[in-house]
Amino acid sequence: MFRNQYDTDVTTWSPAGRLFQVEYAMEAVKQGSAAIGLRSKTHVVLACVNKSNSELSSHQKKIFKVDDHIGVAIAGLTADGRVLSRYMRTECINYSFNYESPLPVGRLVVQLADKAQVCTQRSWKRPYGVGLLVGGTDESGAHLYYNCPSGNYFEYQAFAIGSRSQAAKTYLERRFENFTNSSRDDLIKDALIAVRETLQGETLKSSICTVAVVGVDEAFHILDQETVQQLINAFEIVGETEAAVSEEGTAAEEGAAAEEGAAAAGQDAAPMDM
Repeated sequence: MFRNQYDTDVTTWSPAGRLFQVEYAMEAVKQGSAAIGLRSKTHVVLACVNKSNSELSSHQKKIFKVDDHIGVAIAGLTADGRVLSRYMRTECINYSFNYESPLPVGRLVVQLADKAQVCTQRSWKRPYGVGLLVGGTDESGAHLYYNCPSGNYFEYQAFAIGSRSQAAKTYLERRFENFTNSSRDDLIKDALIAVRETLQGETLKSSICTVAVVGVDEAFHILDQETVQQLINAFEIVGETEAAVSEEGTAAEEGAAAEEGAAAAGQDAAPMDM
């Protein structure tokens, strides 16, 4: 992307039918640290990568609790995400006060999308530079939504946003058919593996990732570092064992195939070729 005469105002259309300021806000989401969401019939798991600007500083919080049944993970401008999460929290409180029931996840997502869309039609405002993965449960089950700075929203079985999220998406696309019937622990395992895919060789530790869970019978909460590290250790040991077993099985199959091929060649070959 580069500066041109059509990107000075969010309300100015280019001849190609594009709003460059909105596209720049969506690009800011890609620059943020990765955030990942997965859902089954009963649970939603949110995970994110914690990155600090300096070794001397702490990382920014990337997962926020909205209500007992809703949480959000963000990628992009953290300050915008903090403001939007506070707005969502206020909407949940107001709805609960007026109707004495929890706010349905889909309705909250629509209200959030409408708020983001207003910023694409006002010349004195700018689009929010943050993408949000909204996970929650209501009477219809578990839900996972992605809210875009453009005001669009989509429901997903699993999704990843932020920098190097394509590697996580590739893993999720291979596994998503199993997520619907997955257990809570299996979802957490897949979330941690997807996070590891975004690290490009860096060792996965509890200090650089955050995991949160919400379920039909489980209030939204963020897992502590000790629990996350125990899960990482358990899952990586299983992964290494499975890899070793598969390598041994492959080697044995290759050896058997080679022996069968040699025997067949000996039977079919002419005497002078033996």
